[in-house]
Amino acid sequence: MKVLVLLPLSERQKVKLEKNFRQVTFRYCDPKKLTKEEISQAEVILGNVPPILLNWARSLKWLQLNNAGTEGYCDGSLPRGVILTNATGAYGLAISEHMIGMLFALQKKLNLYERNQLAHVWKWEGHVKVIEGNRVLVVGLGDIGTAFARKMKALGCRTVGIKRRDGRKPEGVDDLYTLERLEQQLPKADIVALSLPGNADTYHLMNRERIGMLKKSAVILNVGRGITLDTEALTDALREGRLGGAALDVTDPEPLPKDHPLWRMDNVIITPHVSGGFSLPETLEQILDICIANLECYLVGRPLRNIVDFETGYCQ
Repeated sequence: MKVLVLLPLSERQKVKLEKNFRQVTFRYCDPKKLTKEEISQAEVILGNVPPILLNWARSLKWLQLNNAGTEGYCDGSLPRGVILTNATGAYGLAISEHMIGMLFALQKKLNLYERNQLAHVWKWEGHVKVIEGNRVLVVGLGDIGTAFARKMKALGCRTVGIKRRDGRKPEGVDDLYTLERLEQQLPKADIVALSLPGNADTYHLMNRERIGMLKKSAVILNVGRGITLDTEALTDALREGRLGGAALDVTDPEPLPKDHPLWRMDNVIITPHVSGGFSLPETLEQILDICIANLECYLVGRPLRNIVDFETGYCQ
């Protein structure tokens, strides 16, 4: 069996992957240098293959993505019958800590003090905000949102979760609601954290009207996809003083144009979609563990972990 590996594995990690799969032929390749021959011969692909190249995947039976998002893979680009799995579970640690970092930097004005440090300016930037006691609305309770809620609960916050379907309340979440209750919860929130995939259902979920429901002191965090938040409505609310601030690891458009006013706002922190990916080395190790566990299941015919429902784009 031929397995095409598109993950940037070290030599140690390659040994770890191959250790228990002597009957498997592994081929390692940079996704940017893929050839038609390599894709067409692979029965299994570990890592993100550009969707435009999937029409070459004539032998493919299973694709394991290295991210949690499934955009581009659920719209018919995969050959019929191919199993699609994602890396849900690998990003909660990295992205939730990034969210905490951005939130503290914003509320304590550390971005302004960094600017002053670079300019060699000794200056008080005014009052800061406390985190403890805040009401945190977490929209999207996958691995990332749940990890963030758990950390915010540990910091003394009241955590409220919003998810698509009703279900068991995760650890660290005080109150749980479905999307139908989003507008009821927005006016109560001090912090709104978005960790949603980008699709037709989430496009501009936080639109001008819903942004307008927030407190003037509220802060929005977005680490999912830029399209879930109306960028121009957000910009207007911040410019007009109708919103406390924003911490964005994703934007729409992305990259954010150099002349966009969000760059120049004191109450905005922007990072270039780096909270996930392989910024934290442990993330790649967790993705590798998912790949190994799933490959073991695949070879003996057991159900795989993180199988994606093509209708919703989420894990089944």
